[in-house]
Amino acid sequence: MEFTQGVRFDSLGLTEEVQRALKKKNIEESTPVQAGCIPPMREWKDVIAKAPTGTGKTFAFGIPIIEHIEPGSEETEAVILAPTRELAMQITAELRDLCVYLPGVRIVCLYGGAPIGKQIDALKKHPQIVVATPGRLSDHMKRRTVKLDNVKTVVLDEADRMLDMGFIHDVTRILDKLSSRRNLGMFSATISREVMDISWMYQRDPEEITVQAKEENKPDIAQYRIDVGQNDKAHVMAQIIRAEGHERVMAFCNTKGMTERLKAFLMMEGLEADCIHGDIPQKKREAVMARFRRGELPIFVATDVAARGIDVDDVDAVFNYDVPLENEYYVHRIGRTGRAGNTGVAMTFITPREFRQLKLIERTVKTKIQRRQLPTAANVIERQRDQIISKMQTVLELNAYHDYMPIAESLLDDYSAEEVAAAALKLMQEGIKALEAPQEDILSKDLRNTGGRPGMVRLFINIGRSQKIMVKDIVSTIAIEADIPARDIGLINIYDKFTFVEVPEDVAEKVIGAMNKNFIKGYKVNIEPAKARR
Repeated sequence: MEFTQGVRFDSLGLTEEVQRALKKKNIEESTPVQAGCIPPMREWKDVIAKAPTGTGKTFAFGIPIIEHIEPGSEETEAVILAPTRELAMQITAELRDLCVYLPGVRIVCLYGGAPIGKQIDALKKHPQIVVATPGRLSDHMKRRTVKLDNVKTVVLDEADRMLDMGFIHDVTRILDKLSSRRNLGMFSATISREVMDISWMYQRDPEEITVQAKEENKPDIAQYRIDVGQNDKAHVMAQIIRAEGHERVMAFCNTKGMTERLKAFLMMEGLEADCIHGDIPQKKREAVMARFRRGELPIFVATDVAARGIDVDDVDAVFNYDVPLENEYYVHRIGRTGRAGNTGVAMTFITPREFRQLKLIERTVKTKIQRRQLPTAANVIERQRDQIISKMQTVLELNAYHDYMPIAESLLDDYSAEEVAAAALKLMQEGIKALEAPQEDILSKDLRNTGGRPGMVRLFINIGRSQKIMVKDIVSTIAIEADIPARDIGLINIYDKFTFVEVPEDVAEKVIGAMNKNFIKGYKVNIEPAKARR
């Protein structure tokens, strides 16, 4: 059944404690997915709901679960599975908000990358609700540190992503063990064949809930493509952010290495940015995400997997720094903006090699992604005009410029007052870089004479036969990490302690950035332009 609108929560017959918690959050009316799911789940019916991120799914299954909890129970009564630690933590936080007037309800969050000892201690306090990633819950079940004999409700959140990420065996093993359950809720942005297979195997005549197609597929997002060289992307991104005044930005890269490089580039451009990916310790990932949610971090860079579950409603702009590897990733990425009635913008950087993938994405979203021109330096200055004037007025009003008067007076002998003021403004905005003469990029210079064949750059890698490295290891790792077709990789010469590999000139810097400090078969890689053959 398709649901197009919500209902008032006070019409659903919820407990007083839950209604008070909702009022505390100034929530009076449900979303469509909540209106569709809460009644059948309260009656212990199975549900399968198709609803995108940001539609209120957590309350849709959280409210019925909390209403079913027996006061004083020391048994785990509900299990909620999420594909990522970030989403698991977010679900836990929202459930605790619902339980603010129910101090007897205990919730524990289990995920990988965190000390298992602390989680075991939390489980000893007999939580009624367990929120977990499938892998970590399976681990606890093997250790027998979690008791699930009396679980009544099981929920799979973002079921499509959970199965896409390879958790299907963990999920089925967990469901097989939870034979005491009375109902199973499945929530998914798309109802894939894998999701339906799980439904057929484990659900009993489920209620089918679908959120209105208009809300799901037509967010208010302006979508643009920007044709740019790989090495110019970071500079262009900084230029756009300054010119358009974006204050809350998410940027997506396809590889861990590229997220780090983009973060560094943006910070060199004078913009505050941070990143997350799979190799960053959990505590730091949590801290970065918390800063972004609180509005303290203006630019957030992430890989697709690391960003899964991060739900922020007021993102100004999404940048696809790399064209996503999967068409559906594009939909998930740009869906972070244009929410809650706000207008959003999504910009995708396109190199010639990525044009074909862009066309496939256009077919998926059924939208022509418009090409747009880059902002000029004049656009940036005009955007900053009021801010610059305000800063200058403050200095003038405070009379905080007298130490510089002798310098100004000496310059006025040779230049007009307007010229001196304009030079001072340039120095104020651009810093010491404004005084530096343009220099040739050292890395690009190094790439010109490596001994590679025409159109190719020959690269040196610090591992070889001694590490049992094979051609397929080199090809597959470079292709995946740098996101280039394997067929584009040229000659590979493997020696005892090092390797030479040829890559096309236009992706050489991308390969170096993606591979340096990365790993091949567990060995850390150092990669650099080779010296020309003598």
